[in-house]
Amino acid sequence: MKTFIHHAFAKLERDTFADGRRVYVTPEGNKYPSVTSITGVNSTFNKSAWIQRVGVEEANRITQRALDRGTRIHSFCENFLLGNEVKIDMFDQDMWSTMRPLLNKIDNIHCLETPLYSDFLKAAGTVDCIAEYEGKLSVIDFKTSSRVKERDDIHNYFEQTAAYAVMFEERTGIPIGRLVILMVIDDDAPRVFVEKRDGWIAGFRKSRMDYRQKYGV
Repeated sequence: MKTFIHHAFAKLERDTFADGRRVYVTPEGNKYPSVTSITGVNSTFNKSAWIQRVGVEEANRITQRALDRGTRIHSFCENFLLGNEVKIDMFDQDMWSTMRPLLNKIDNIHCLETPLYSDFLKAAGTVDCIAEYEGKLSVIDFKTSSRVKERDDIHNYFEQTAAYAVMFEERTGIPIGRLVILMVIDDDAPRVFVEKRDGWIAGFRKSRMDYRQKYGV
């Protein structure tokens, strides 16, 4: 059984703008954009061009498949860490078998799918996990991918987890200097990326400024 450290985090309400941007409402009534919305503000991915290239039906199929797979893996991870039964179907068996050994390295869990916010960053989001990974307190993010990704492909993941580290420290007074991305990949070995928080928080703050300039909030 995993050990859990409990904190009395404030409950956050969620809202969505017409364009799909997510915001969280803090107990003080502040509306803060989500971490993923902020880090995606400068994305170079041209979704419209991609849809034109592959077609609407195929784009919807690919997007839904990725969303469903990510949701299932997150559910597997959460249930495993909570000590609940994990029911895996044959389509996810290979991916789960690569993720489970990584989860065995997690203990002393502070957060699991926990909403957090920061008045300093004026941002909010739901962190996958904050716990000790290989004995060191870390912000841990569970990711799935259909292809192998390198460090330079996932700068937004590091910025997101760095923001969660700041949020957690602001809410608890406990500093976290380590970021861990656990990524399972279709038909390939999993990847583990470990970074230091202070190398990425400046990037997140720049993205936050860009978001404010673009949307006025």
